[in-house]
Formats: sequence, C-alpha cells, structure tokens
Amino acid sequence: MTDLAAYGSLFLAALLAATLIPAQSESVMGGLVVLGEQPVVALVAVASLGNILGSVLNWLIGRGVENFRDRKWFPANEAQLDRAQRHYQRFGYWSLLLAWVPVIGDPLTLVAGIMREPLWRFLILVSIGKVGRYIALAAGVGALT
Repeated sequence: MTDLAAYGSLFLAALLAATLIPAQSESVMGGLVVLGEQPVVALVAVASLGNILGSVLNWLIGRGVENFRDRKWFPANEAQLDRAQRHYQRFGYWSLLLAWVPVIGDPLTLVAGIMREPLWRFLILVSIGKVGRYIALAAGVGALT
C-alpha cells in the first residue's frame, strides 16, 4: 500500500468516525500499525488530525443548529436538546476530554458548539483525549504483534 493511500484512508476514516456518521477508525489504524509500513508516530498524527477535524465539524454544526431546531425535519426534539445542554452544563467543558469515547463523544462535540464553547478550549481538550486514544491504540496493537 502506498503511503498516500495509507495516510489518506486513515485520515478519512478518522474524520468520519468523529462526525455523527456511523464509522470507526480503529481497525484502519490497527491494520496499518500491524503492517508496519509507515511510522507509528505519523499514523497517530494523521489519525488524530482527522479525528480532531471531524470533531470541529460537529462543533461548527452545533454553532449553527440553533437556527433549525424548530424545523420539522430536525433530528432531535426540544426535550432531547435541552437534556443534552443540561448534561453539558452539569459536567462542564472538562467533559470534552471524553470526546474520544464511542457513542457519547460525537454528540458531546455537537453540544459544545450549541453551548458556544470557545474554539481554543474545545481544541485543547478534544485534542488531549483523541491523541491519547490513538497513542493507546497504537501501543496496544504494537504490544500484540
């Protein structure tokens, strides 16, 4: 596999995995680590960048979603949005350290946008969790091989 194909597929998988689109990047990352054709540090960097950018897309959607919450086609009702906002207010911006967690992480980044979380703080906290996750994944897969 060429470097461009490896890095490109990993970046795209990580980007999609961080959005509300159901996808996952762990198998792509794990497979590339096992193949050993690219440096693990580069794989972690590419996966982290894609995943962080996917979360930023969620944050941006959250920033603009308020304009559409009264539309019939909107995927969440008022009660669901209010509940998500209450949870975010309860746990605060520190909850963004959990943005890497499957199922809860993607909606959490969307709610951070709705709650007008400053981008600089969002990026710092989301990056810590996501980079840490890919480092742990690479180390775990590397230990198994």
